[in-house]
Amino acid sequence: MTLLSFGIALVAFTVLGPVVGCLLTGIDRIISARMQGRVGPPLLQPYYDVVKLLAKEKRSLNGVQGYYLVIALLMAIVSGALFFAGGNLLLVVFLIGLSTLLFIVAAYSTRSPYAEIGAQREIIQVLAYEPMIILMSVFFFYATGSFNTSAVFELSLPLIVLIPLIFAGFLFVITIKLRKSPFDLSFSHHGHQELVKGITTEMSGGNLAIVEITHWYENVLFLGYAGLFFVWGGPLTLIVAVVVALAVYFLEIVIDNTYARVKWQPMLRWSWIVTLVCTLASMAIFTVLTVLSV
Repeated sequence: MTLLSFGIALVAFTVLGPVVGCLLTGIDRIISARMQGRVGPPLLQPYYDVVKLLAKEKRSLNGVQGYYLVIALLMAIVSGALFFAGGNLLLVVFLIGLSTLLFIVAAYSTRSPYAEIGAQREIIQVLAYEPMIILMSVFFFYATGSFNTSAVFELSLPLIVLIPLIFAGFLFVITIKLRKSPFDLSFSHHGHQELVKGITTEMSGGNLAIVEITHWYENVLFLGYAGLFFVWGGPLTLIVAVVVALAVYFLEIVIDNTYARVKWQPMLRWSWIVTLVCTLASMAIFTVLTVLSV
């Protein structure tokens, strides 16, 4: 990755990230409505919602909440640009984790009991999915010999063939990060599920719009993670990656509309079990293959 490629990726992701994220959210709402026997909103309804929020008068309990959210948004943009520029995957994971941490701090800064409960649940969600995401980066290094995402173009086989169990574990925890049922514990995009809006209880107007836009960027980034497992050899395989990413998102929509929300204990337990099984099995496979190659 060069400085020029990062600059191009930064501009492209800054502009195209929210566009793609908005369209994905609109498609999510339409498909969810059809599955529930409703007509649903128009495709661009998420865009209209954000514009309406930006037009509202800014209200917050303190002046620092907005700064935390803006920096969280910037971290999400930088992490996405670094990922799509072919940069260090481990650094991308830490940057998007920092974005989530700032989001949590923004909720705690309000001193609202409802927001603090949402922030506590967000921390539990991070503890549930973050080990799998970090270990995915480690096994990416084992498979490619580099942490740079551009290394997949030098592979003769896609990562899904080399580390299939890591992809399976990632598919399990991505449901948490995309805030889909049954693991949408800190706050839900479905208004009927909560009387109080979880971690975003004390966020309104422009601040709430920033939260939504950040979520759009995160959706695109994490679907990029899924597509990374299906890129190899050359840029033409990017088409396969895009198709797989869309299929993964459709699967998450189906799961979201099929399963009811669970408590945090099963989420944490299942996530750690899946992470442990997938990583230990993958380590055993790598060890056997190394011995056989020697």
